[in-house]
Amino acid sequence: MNRALVTGAGKRLGREMALCLARRGFDVAVHYASSKSGAEEVVAEIRALGQQAVALQADLTVDEQTAALLPAAAEALGGPIDCLVNNASIFDNDTLMTATRETWDRHMQCHLRAPFLLIQALAAQGFEPETDENGEPLATALVVNMVDQSVRKLTPGFMTYTLSKAALWTLTQTAAQALAPAIRVNAIGPGPTIRATRQREEHFAAQRAGTVLQRGSNPSDIVAALAYFLDAPAVTGQLLCVDGGQHLGWQTPDIPDHL
Repeated sequence: MNRALVTGAGKRLGREMALCLARRGFDVAVHYASSKSGAEEVVAEIRALGQQAVALQADLTVDEQTAALLPAAAEALGGPIDCLVNNASIFDNDTLMTATRETWDRHMQCHLRAPFLLIQALAAQGFEPETDENGEPLATALVVNMVDQSVRKLTPGFMTYTLSKAALWTLTQTAAQALAPAIRVNAIGPGPTIRATRQREEHFAAQRAGTVLQRGSNPSDIVAALAYFLDAPAVTGQLLCVDGGQHLGWQTPDIPDHL
């Protein structure tokens, strides 16, 4: 594998994963929605590492733009995209009673429909498995979906966000079966890793301290999870929660006092 597309790669965890892939010898297409300057900075860093890189803009809530993204990445990088990281995310707060058609559609389009279309486009490139030293099939492409530890510990807050991430986890498992043995499909479930801009520092610190390990995850932990999936040819259909054990339960409840 040597060409990757990372969605939402202009900042935060997407940036870190794009750089991780570049350090491992991948040419990288850096997708962004509105973070153009950030994406261009990531591209410059990747090129400084000696790899090809391109910044590509697309609104993943629009089918036509999503469908065109992976073919554009393949054309720009000069060959098939064999590693797809579905990282782009929307995080709007709603509840069962306040959810609207707009919040439903935004979350489902970004977290389910867009990854589905991108996985379709990746698979349409026609990957075939290779054969390892034991004569067994060896996948030649990888998809990593960024879900959330909340799919293991459901919460009534952030209702449509949680539903859409749970749907992405279901897509991960079903696509892993549908695309085997040529393509592996896995998921990462981050916990409290980078503070949201609207989240108070004291709540973020309490959230990290309230996990089983009494610590949250750092970007390097998420990158390590991606590296594991790159290096583990027998792993597919798996969710790796990188969250300090948050998915196992809280010492204090996750109340909606963080906004």
